[in-house]
Amino acid sequence: MGYKVDWFKGIFPALVTPFTRDDRIDEQAYRELIRFVLPHVNGVVSCGTTGEFSSLTLEERQRAIEICLDEVAGRVPVVAGTGCKSTRETVALTRWAREAGADAALVVAPYYLKPTFNEVYDHFRAVDEIGLPLVLYNIPQCAGTHFRWWTAEGMALDFDHVIGIKDSSGDMPFMEALFEKVKGHVAIFVGHDEVVQAALAAGADGAILASANLIPDVWQQVYQATLRGDLATAQEWQQKVQKLVRIVVNCSSTQAVKEGLRMMGLGVGDSRRPIMPGDGFRREDYEELRVQLEMLGKIRKAPLVYELGGRRVETSVFATPQTPRVVSDLTLLVGEGFAGPPFHETAHVDLLLGLKDGPVGRAIDRALTGWGEERGLRIISERPRTLLVPTVTVRTPRQRALLYEHAAGGINMAIQASITDGFLPEALLDDIALIVNAFVHPAASIAKRVVLNNYKATLQAIRKAIEGRPTVGELLNEKVSARHPFRYAP
Repeated sequence: MGYKVDWFKGIFPALVTPFTRDDRIDEQAYRELIRFVLPHVNGVVSCGTTGEFSSLTLEERQRAIEICLDEVAGRVPVVAGTGCKSTRETVALTRWAREAGADAALVVAPYYLKPTFNEVYDHFRAVDEIGLPLVLYNIPQCAGTHFRWWTAEGMALDFDHVIGIKDSSGDMPFMEALFEKVKGHVAIFVGHDEVVQAALAAGADGAILASANLIPDVWQQVYQATLRGDLATAQEWQQKVQKLVRIVVNCSSTQAVKEGLRMMGLGVGDSRRPIMPGDGFRREDYEELRVQLEMLGKIRKAPLVYELGGRRVETSVFATPQTPRVVSDLTLLVGEGFAGPPFHETAHVDLLLGLKDGPVGRAIDRALTGWGEERGLRIISERPRTLLVPTVTVRTPRQRALLYEHAAGGINMAIQASITDGFLPEALLDDIALIVNAFVHPAASIAKRVVLNNYKATLQAIRKAIEGRPTVGELLNEKVSARHPFRYAP
């Protein structure tokens, strides 16, 4: 029957697999990632779902596991992802992992053909015979097969080498059934980032997580607080990271994690096709994830200098590797932002930022003189001077309130946040002007979402304008996935 081991508990990141520009495993980046997470974790998983195992060749999976074992060098346990579509491949790779020195194998149910539960059971029985400690992996959203409690119970209690079950379904009733049936016999791990604290508090032994690449220290705090019985602290940390992990779980997790790591200064490349930059993980998701990493202290402030002729304005901003250290030309900068949901309350902002005595300032003066408020133009801030231009003609009192009160309120919130975080330093406010072209859907209704979405979209647009994003390189990298946000017509 299955058994528990002392080492299989705590926080295990499901490591991403870094790739070079020519689509090879990036060994140096992989080692740097492992060194980054090691001080905060109880073990690591190589070639799991987040490691894109399904997009790797057998030789690449073996090489990634070898690199991981070598870099870890026995400091923490290494669990090797060895699940494949067929039983024969899974048995062969698991046997290889045992010889390579892995501490255990994480094996997903055979995917694509959706075997019956009896077939799943017999598949795992064949893998169990290899003798390597075995972690059963339930991830129905990818494998297409959801364990049932009786299947999990049978495998955990009947097989000789099962040490644990990883459940990534997010199905808490199923996990509670696992606690009822097999707790104490094998370890039960949660793999769904959005319910980690709840699962640990309910009795899970640990967590294997995609987001532990980004915030291993936070998850270790959640785990340790739960062990101490300090559920208030554990709940507080879960709530602090809930938005971040929601983005990771729901927005192409492999690319989301990789782009988050890149923002933090760890370049691990992009995901392998079919995952494409800018598609499942969209540009608006990037901006949201960035803000969450800033709030958690994962992206730190760095100096930024604005040069205005012979005058220098020094500030500091939350900086990614793309953030410039000097902005030498404020004549005319362009930014764009998009934020939702829901659909009708989606915000889309086009923004011009420039000198008050330059093209932007002169455009504001001409627009107000030539068209004025009868055309819907409004000055909504004086420091910096900001002109609101509606994208859609305002026809009703409700639309007027949503645009000039709620959308404008969100835009001004973003301006104030940009002043606070240094992108629009106080010493610059009398020298610059903004034109904000804002979209509010005629069918919009939820005022709170109009405020928040326009805040997010404007914050994105200001940062993009100052940082010069998207760059030509980004546009070329994402050209295949570029599409209209409301309608995709190839």
